[in-house]
Amino acid sequence: MPQKDPCQKQACAIQKCLQENRYVESLCEDVIREMRRCCRTQTAETSVCCSGFSKEHKPAESQAPAQHHES
Repeated sequence: MPQKDPCQKQACAIQKCLQENRYVESLCEDVIREMRRCCRTQTAETSVCCSGFSKEHKPAESQAPAQHHES
């Protein structure tokens, strides 16, 4: 029997919160923060719910490619 996803509770809480708040993410920051906290301790192999989630919301400058300046 497959094991329950360790972050499923948090993922469900996000869905419930978003539905109750007409998908306004700012009203669900606390449950999103709990999901991130859970995902920090899991890998994509141990938590399908976290696959891709823990890599979101990094500062834009860390995602942008380095720009080369010509002299």
